[in-house]
Amino acid sequence: MRALKTTSALAALIAFGAAAPANAGEGVRGWLSGDWYLTVGATGLIAPDFEGGKKYLLSATPIISLGKAGNPVRFSSRNDNISLALVDQGDLRVGVAGKFLWKRDNDEDALRGLDPVKWGGEIGGFFEFYPLDWMRMRAEVRQGVRAHKGVVADIAVDAFHDVTPEVRVSGGPRASFASSKYFDSYYGVSADEHSRSGISEYDPGGGVRSVGVGGAITWKVSDPVTTSLFGEYSRLMGPAADSSIVRERGTRDQFTVGVSATYRFDFTM
Repeated sequence: MRALKTTSALAALIAFGAAAPANAGEGVRGWLSGDWYLTVGATGLIAPDFEGGKKYLLSATPIISLGKAGNPVRFSSRNDNISLALVDQGDLRVGVAGKFLWKRDNDEDALRGLDPVKWGGEIGGFFEFYPLDWMRMRAEVRQGVRAHKGVVADIAVDAFHDVTPEVRVSGGPRASFASSKYFDSYYGVSADEHSRSGISEYDPGGGVRSVGVGGAITWKVSDPVTTSLFGEYSRLMGPAADSSIVRERGTRDQFTVGVSATYRFDFTM
């Protein structure tokens, strides 16, 4: 629980910090004034114990989204990372995004002997639009901080349908890309790591990380409270699939299932 509170606090700092540099500019008070919303919550999920792993672990992650009220958010997904919309025109939203990354301790037998991956985060931006009334396309590009020095890009397309005013079903394809520095942190094996772990040396390049599909059933319990049941499948590709960690100690097939709950706070500045 302490880790979850710490993560939530760091996530909030990322979201608010992205807007801080604007304080020195003209018109900031005007931009900040008005109605805002803050959505907070948590996700409990069963997922691989590490990227490419074949054992599964129960864990929890925070959900935080901050934005100006006005055009209602037509669709959101548990794949959306911490975000702050700077441009919101209903069918088009653009802003900053951040993600917290847990430390990889390498206590598992499959990873023993590899260098640990530090906790850290990713900071960047997102772009989303609605080509159809029932479809949303979203892309995020983020730069690693501390945990890795690479760049990660995620793309997701979701079709959604309201079965009732309170219940929505959604789903669609996902794809993820990363630079060589990201793959080196999570999938690379140096000569020293090989001698300690027995896993074959591997020096990855950049490229596609994974492709997959995901879906969810969302229930709007009340105006501020929303819950969701979701499932995801991804197939590791490119440098991730070719990694000796995955080939010798893991699997390319990655499954995730879980539940989430969020609460929206409305406030005025």
